[in-house]
Amino acid sequence: MENTLLVGLSRQVTLERQMDVIANNVANVNTNGFKANRSMFQEYLMATAREDNFAAGSDRRISHVMDRATLHDLAQGSPDQTKNPLDVAIAGDGMFVVQTPAGERYTRDGGFQIDNQGQLVNASGHPVLGNNGPIRFQQTDKQINIAQDGTITVLEGTNRIDSIRAKLRIVNFTQPQRLRKEGSNLYSLGEGNAAQPDTKSVLHQGFIERSNVNAIVEMSRMVEVNRMYSHIASMLQQQHDLHRTAIDRLAEVPA
Repeated sequence: MENTLLVGLSRQVTLERQMDVIANNVANVNTNGFKANRSMFQEYLMATAREDNFAAGSDRRISHVMDRATLHDLAQGSPDQTKNPLDVAIAGDGMFVVQTPAGERYTRDGGFQIDNQGQLVNASGHPVLGNNGPIRFQQTDKQINIAQDGTITVLEGTNRIDSIRAKLRIVNFTQPQRLRKEGSNLYSLGEGNAAQPDTKSVLHQGFIERSNVNAIVEMSRMVEVNRMYSHIASMLQQQHDLHRTAIDRLAEVPA
């Protein structure tokens, strides 16, 4: 009976973790550029017979559930046209680079703005990086244009001269699944990972990438996980009752 309780408990622990992942996905269904997480489980086989007098191959193995990892779903979110010249969506695997007090961080959220110092910043106020560092504009710059390769041009001054201000730095990663979410829609590299220039992604000005979370699918998963958790709880309660009944019956045996 203890084996049944342990197996059921191992599944409940993983279901609780899966519910946390699903709840986080649902909470970010409207977060621009958000990438959903997925849970990955693994079967863990444990032999229960350990004595030397068991014949070879006769040990019965108990199958437990192990929470192996949480994976990033890096599928493309749907683009939404905003017509804001500072909104940029990436079609491809690349990410924007921003400078934070903790170092360079990466994001798919291309909802940018210009701060009081004329710097291009993200929603949290962190400078967006180009190939040559932070991107700055002059007060006389007009009609900001961002090409598909990330080149930023403006009409400068009263002469309306087309000038290149910078080129957005777009990177991809050698181990994208090792990216670590740090909040505020930012990623850090994670151990054993490296950023490299991305030359294949295409940028679309005036668009924003929405979250790739499908709210209907996630809510269905939440209901499924909740039902499974309740079913296992009921099973464990039945096993507990059987265990208690067995002890009561043994206590009634006359000495």
